[in-house]
Amino acid sequence: MEEKKLRTGVFGGSFNPIHIGHLALANYLCENDYVDELWFLVSPQNPFKQNQSLLADDLRLKLVQAAIKDYPRFRASDFEFSLPKPSYTVTTLNKLSETYPDKDFYLIIGADNWAAFDRWKSPEEIISKFHVLVYPRLGYEIPDSLPHNVKAVDSPIIEVSSTFIRESIAQGKDMQYFLHPSVYEIIKKEGLYK
Repeated sequence: MEEKKLRTGVFGGSFNPIHIGHLALANYLCENDYVDELWFLVSPQNPFKQNQSLLADDLRLKLVQAAIKDYPRFRASDFEFSLPKPSYTVTTLNKLSETYPDKDFYLIIGADNWAAFDRWKSPEEIISKFHVLVYPRLGYEIPDSLPHNVKAVDSPIIEVSSTFIRESIAQGKDMQYFLHPSVYEIIKKEGLYK
């Protein structure tokens, strides 16, 4: 009998910083049987977009690790750090599949990204080889008919943005309830986003 592959969600982002919106969505996907486990794939600094407010790759990874340490179905991944830049999703997914043949990868994207999906690199290849889970975002409709392998996620909409959190911290505001306590602790201790 063939071993059933683990359904592994791939949730990519700069996670600058990771916040309760990311964590609540990921938790929802695991607890409501969309995936068996979920990897937070921290995307490296894009060499063409030198954004000063983006923390160093290893620091953002450290924040993700701190946020997820108590939930065994989450994993922080630096997989894209070693891939050629810029890293395209299709390349990342193909490399993940080669590296971890025992896993069935599910790409997790918001309805805003789904609306622009046809402009991604090789969208047909992604849909033909991988599952795609589309979660709701304010102001974006998820179409009723989706291609085979693409599934709408009926998760709550939690509109929290990392930009809002960074700007608020820079203004000296207390943002502890928008962040995992361990993440907030590191940000405060190291004076990040000031």
